[in-house]
Amino acid sequence: MKIAISFLAAVLLTGTLGSINTAMGADGVISKDEMTANSYCHEKFHPMTGQSLDTDIPVVNNSGATIDFYGSCNENPLSQDQIHDQKLQAQHRFANDYED
Repeated sequence: MKIAISFLAAVLLTGTLGSINTAMGADGVISKDEMTANSYCHEKFHPMTGQSLDTDIPVVNNSGATIDFYGSCNENPLSQDQIHDQKLQAQHRFANDYED
């Protein structure tokens, strides 16, 4: 009986941690540190999935990868600037990995 209760507690704890992580990173932003008022920020956010970069609706990839962004505090992780930058990075990565 003690093993069953311990197992149930572990399952509940794991489920709770997963839902908290999803709620905190719903928009893709992991952390946002404002350096100076309304002008300069350091943000960490999840990149978009490679397949969604070419669609009208970008999807955030909540894997372990993160992007360190230094710049304007009003930067949106799903903005057209980020889509362009991530497409460019994917092209560079492809060129370095697969082309001669």
